Amino acid sequence: MGEMITLTAEDGFTLDAYKAAPEGPPKGGIVVVQEIFGVNSHIRGDTDKFARAGYFAIAPAVFDRLEKGVELGYDEAGVAQGRELMGRMDFDKALMDVRAAADAVAGAGKTGLVGYCWGGSVAWLAATRLGLPSVGYYGGGIPGFADEAPKAPVMLHFGELDAGIPLDGVEKVKAKHPDVPVHIYEGAGHGFNCDQRGSYHEPSAKLALERTLEFFGAHVG
Repeated sequence: MGEMITLTAEDGFTLDAYKAAPEGPPKGGIVVVQEIFGVNSHIRGDTDKFARAGYFAIAPAVFDRLEKGVELGYDEAGVAQGRELMGRMDFDKALMDVRAAADAVAGAGKTGLVGYCWGGSVAWLAATRLGLPSVGYYGGGIPGFADEAPKAPVMLHFGELDAGIPLDGVEKVKAKHPDVPVHIYEGAGHGFNCDQRGSYHEPSAKLALERTLEFFGAHVG
């Protein structure tokens, strides 16, 4: 239901983005920030999902700064390539691309952001540095940025069984920011929202989406 467009960030860099518009008047804008696998079919599908929920949704291809057209699968080779790209990515530049995406849907009303995996860490920074209401799913970098204070409402989702994000790091975030809703999903691991991964956990994904849409209903529009 969406289409690819081109964005220009504040430093002049041009990147692709997948944009999906709602059928009726938009409730607001939602920026969807990718995992380490690029703007692949899962991220495009989630962008469509938020459009169906009534939002003007857009997923910037932030890995374009390293390699154009990154679209990886969830096999061993995709994970390895995605991790290599993630290791070279600059959060400040990623936030420039997020800002360009937010500007592209600003006409829809107030804009929020949702990010997954690596994008979940971007979501936290979008709240602390850009002031965007944000939802972060299993962002492994968030505990390392726990000293940054959100400038906008933020909600976080983590899987109880996520081997890459120890719960003591999550507890650190909760202790420093007791007003931030942090949800931990029993029986869920990393990537529990993605139905293309073996770690997909449908009950947790559904509950997290309900909470996310409630959050956006309160803070976006």
